[in-house]
Amino acid sequence: MNAHSAMTATPKQMQRTETLPTYDAKDLTQDGVQAQIVLNDQTYFLRITRAGKLILTK
Repeated sequence: MNAHSAMTATPKQMQRTETLPTYDAKDLTQDGVQAQIVLNDQTYFLRITRAGKLILTK
């Protein structure tokens, strides 16, 4: 498998993604760099790094 084929989504994969709720990380952080996400009374922190990557920590 080459790098191009690994990055190319099949129609089945694209269809599955289109049915999932999608959120822009900048909306979640209200154009900042951090947001809190709560799941089952546990708080997680979502952070956008300077490199534009996402980090989710507890």
